Amino acid sequence: MMTDDAPLEIDVEALHKMREDGTAHTLLDVREPQELDICSVSDSLNIRMMDVPESLEKLPKDNPLVVMCHSGMRSMQVTQWLRMNGYENAQNLAGGIDAWAAAFDPDMQRY
Repeated sequence: MMTDDAPLEIDVEALHKMREDGTAHTLLDVREPQELDICSVSDSLNIRMMDVPESLEKLPKDNPLVVMCHSGMRSMQVTQWLRMNGYENAQNLAGGIDAWAAAFDPDMQRY
């Protein structure tokens, strides 16, 4: 079930503001382990896309749940699935970690 309370997608600037302001949120990184070995965002929760359905108990419903992958495609699929399964707080990170690195972490290794 979709809601207007939380936008389906946010950009890296909105996530950066949340992190700077100390706004409670969970950053869910759904990339594969070999991708995490290349780069990651600190304090993110790492659950592979295919493992999300079995890991719902690890996901909060009371704060924004920002879902991230490499470019935003897989994370959008996960975000939509989560919303259909009661996580109205799920939001896709547009552009994924690649957009994050380009905007806020130029030293981060990109792929």
